[in-house]
Amino acid sequence: MKETIEKQRRNTTIEEVINDFLSHCKYEKGLSEKTIKAYNVDCNQLKAFIYEDFQISHFILITKSMLKSYIQVISSFKPKTVKRKIASLKALFSYYEYENDTYVNPIRKIKLQVKEPKVLPTVMQSNEVEMILRYFYKTREQNTICNNYTYLARTRDVCVIELLFATGIRVAELCCLLCNDVDIENGSIKVNGKGSKERVIQICSPDVLAILKEYKSYANPQTYFFINRLGNRLSEQSVRLLIKKCIKDLQMTKKITPHTFRHTFATLLLEKDVDIKYIQTLLGHSSIVTTQIYTHVNLNKQKEILLNKHPRNELRLKPSVNAKAENDK
Repeated sequence: MKETIEKQRRNTTIEEVINDFLSHCKYEKGLSEKTIKAYNVDCNQLKAFIYEDFQISHFILITKSMLKSYIQVISSFKPKTVKRKIASLKALFSYYEYENDTYVNPIRKIKLQVKEPKVLPTVMQSNEVEMILRYFYKTREQNTICNNYTYLARTRDVCVIELLFATGIRVAELCCLLCNDVDIENGSIKVNGKGSKERVIQICSPDVLAILKEYKSYANPQTYFFINRLGNRLSEQSVRLLIKKCIKDLQMTKKITPHTFRHTFATLLLEKDVDIKYIQTLLGHSSIVTTQIYTHVNLNKQKEILLNKHPRNELRLKPSVNAKAENDK
């Protein structure tokens, strides 16, 4: 019996292991479609490399030296992409190791360290957010026929921007909001975040609640809250293009994406002295370490802090006029 199992293991192809691994991720671990898609791309890239460079089709024949060669090839990508691809490899080989007790995982013998350059996230000032909001409200006012699709779409666009800034929600989370997730009466939204973790965010602005209520009454969405012309879910790319057009029309030089609103939401709250633990909860971060990337301060706040808080400002070392005159003699 053991010999039969061992023979089957040796004959298992790379493609079969990858398919089993992806099924495991989908049906047993319940990972998101986005994560499974990334795993699929990364694992099949490894398969293509091993087959083309080493003419090997069986998973068990992949060695440490082969993996090192593959890592050298992918090292030309951006550090963040390299880290993701290596994480995919580790997940794949760990899965196979767990399923086969006698298998020696070759990736465990490889020491990997990928350093990402620390780049401060782009953050908007309050006046820049105001400019963008005014742009969308003005665009909406240019078409006042309430049953016209253009008016409904412009009302939806205002709601999209308002929610991005009001809640710090991720663009994927925003586009996947269901009608039942938006509770206008109680002023809250239920967000299904990463790892299927739910969080509730309060909406305390009467203006935001008013525009959401108007949009819902006109558009009457059935499943997803934000829908396109065909009644389907509004895509993340549509939101990106929406903001890109706005920035171009306003002739703003700063690169602004949907995620910039998330950065701005967190940073401006920090500058208002909101405890970082509360911001962690609002953003849906499982670790406060992730939230700390938002703790940089902009130049205006930095100047204010150093002007009012720096202890050097309390020291008076300038000599008196009389003392200076005596020294001059």
